[in-house]
Amino acid sequence: MYAYIQERTNVHMQFNLRSVLSWRFSVARPALSKSEMEVARLLWEIGPATVREIHERLSADRDATFATVQTYLRRIEAKGYATSTIQGRVRTYSASAKPRTVIRDTVCDLVDRLFGGESLPLVRHLLEQKNIDSEGLQEIRRLIEKMDESRSK
Repeated sequence: MYAYIQERTNVHMQFNLRSVLSWRFSVARPALSKSEMEVARLLWEIGPATVREIHERLSADRDATFATVQTYLRRIEAKGYATSTIQGRVRTYSASAKPRTVIRDTVCDLVDRLFGGESLPLVRHLLEQKNIDSEGLQEIRRLIEKMDESRSK
């Protein structure tokens, strides 16, 4: 379906309306710090949560004040990774970015910054430096075989 837009200059522009409606606007979000990522992981793990709930979970593993957790959650929200709602005096935070998306964006940023956009040096480093058990190596082989099969089609 085609629609026409007439601009002030009387120039007609044609565009595919369906593609415009299905187009998704992707905005690069600022990266999360290590501590912000830790708090975001808790949001993904437990779902919508209050500052107090996140603080209780986080302080079980490390020393963090309530105010610090509150600051991290506000930053995560400001960066677009979470949203919040207020009921009475209680603010509840929910993750707005999926873990898979954040992981993809973070790894792509790392590969760009550290390896000049080349992913093979990262893969080589991970294979050489991390202790991957035989099950993990078998899974990696299966992934490579699956990639080879899909490319040969």
